[in-house]
Amino acid sequence: LSPIVELNVGGELYTTTLSTLKKHPGSKLAEMFTGQPKLRTDSEGRFFIDRPGTYFKYILEYLRSNQVPTQCIQDVYKEALFYNIEPLIKQLEDSPQIFGELMARKQFLARVPSYSENIELMIRIARAEAVASRRSSVIVCVVRTEEDAARCRDALNSLDMDKTSVVKFGPWKAAPSISDLLDCIQMDVEAKGYKISFQPHIAEKGFRFKSHDFFYKFLFTWW
Repeated sequence: LSPIVELNVGGELYTTTLSTLKKHPGSKLAEMFTGQPKLRTDSEGRFFIDRPGTYFKYILEYLRSNQVPTQCIQDVYKEALFYNIEPLIKQLEDSPQIFGELMARKQFLARVPSYSENIELMIRIARAEAVASRRSSVIVCVVRTEEDAARCRDALNSLDMDKTSVVKFGPWKAAPSISDLLDCIQMDVEAKGYKISFQPHIAEKGFRFKSHDFFYKFLFTWW
């Protein structure tokens, strides 16, 4: 291989040296250019990598100067994982953005039973109710403790509506509060491209009592 390498990364063009690309021998990026390159070439003969080219400049800058990026941290982290550049991965995981996401938020959500499945269930219910409507709503029951879970079951038993349309989160054993979980739900649904808001749900009909602290209405706005 020539010591000077031209790359086409997702349509973005880069020129660098072979030694830069092979700086970390155990990385996937180094393996791409070890021995016979395991890459296709574009019409101009440049090596083609089918990844987002926008963030490759941060990967390249790190390989050149050990400079850890301070922009687009989440996206650069995904690319560092793909290219398996372990020193960069470890340094990014120490950043507040990645540390907070991996060690705090995700560790909390791992303690909330069926969290990801419930997010998908919410979206399915909202989409089913969106026919010829600008908005659709989903009722969510969030219970922090086993005692609240029992109260939630009692309230659901008094519902006139279809109980399967109420999505239940919890209980969990971790420090974050109900408001923290509600923020997580909104954050993760919005990350999928939906416009969503929530408010406490006060039922005038269907419940034995007028309101409960653990019922919330999530409103999806479609247009």
